Amino acid sequence: MNVIISSHDGLQLFRNWVMIVISSRYRAVATASCIVMLLVLLAGALVTNTNSGRGCGDDWPLCNGQFVPAYTLESLIEYSHRLISGLAGILTLVTFLYALIHKQYKEPLFYASAALALTVVQALMGAAAVMWPQSDAVMAIHFGISLLAFAATLLLVVWIHRFNKGREMLGSASAVPKRLHGLLLFTAIYSYCVVYLGAYIRHTDSSGGCIGWPLCNDQLVPKLEGATLPVFLHRIAAVILFIIILYLYVTIRRIGAGGQALRVSSAWTLGLVVAQIASGAWLTLTLTNEDWFVFTSLLHNLIISGLFTMILDMVIRSWSARRQF
Repeated sequence: MNVIISSHDGLQLFRNWVMIVISSRYRAVATASCIVMLLVLLAGALVTNTNSGRGCGDDWPLCNGQFVPAYTLESLIEYSHRLISGLAGILTLVTFLYALIHKQYKEPLFYASAALALTVVQALMGAAAVMWPQSDAVMAIHFGISLLAFAATLLLVVWIHRFNKGREMLGSASAVPKRLHGLLLFTAIYSYCVVYLGAYIRHTDSSGGCIGWPLCNDQLVPKLEGATLPVFLHRIAAVILFIIILYLYVTIRRIGAGGQALRVSSAWTLGLVVAQIASGAWLTLTLTNEDWFVFTSLLHNLIISGLFTMILDMVIRSWSARRQF
């Protein structure tokens, strides 16, 4: 039996094939953008932890007046950070262009647009910090911008993964109470403040304000002055964050709010906040070992990046469910 394919059907098949190819490349580019953005985040933390921010002097985009700088550890770390940031800019731009092709889906377009805009802001802040040294408080905001940029790329990857598994994963099987959505939103804002405080501690070299864990300087409540004050407040804030996330996890599982997507995110969030506290304890115990401290500090940054993104995902999923019902 001969199958006759009309020119219209042939054109439609070609269009479907093109969209499949585009979707596959869209997913690959979005994933690459997320990975490179994470490297930008970690490279920025490495620059701070190794005091390499002046590794290229006051020059930008050149390094000490050269396109390829003379080798020193500080210049290598700082220049590598700049190169990775440049690659992140290219990938977020390409991802944004792919998102425009699929502009019928507004949520991923928002993530791609946010990632691109935040990457540009991050690059400009980095350049300004090199040419006009900024205060520690402003430099801590730089990390916060990098975190938001990474979160946008990871949220896009998560959205694409759920979309490929089925559109029902993007919605909700049951409504999310208004109060629960409000608590999730508060948790996101609160966690960002906790992250900012941690970044401020790193930029002011205050990590040694509390020696030992779980006690601080062998005291349950130490003398709150100097470097001890921000570090102790950061610890208390982290404990409060854990209690809030534990409550959210139990509540979401008990009432079944938000469907599978919200339940999965709440489980990830609980696991990550436990890992974050554990990594914070490990970081404290390695304060006197410079090599281990750099590693544990990067691990601490890695975990908080995932944790903050999962909290944002819960806010978005709960908002979608609240809007639908």
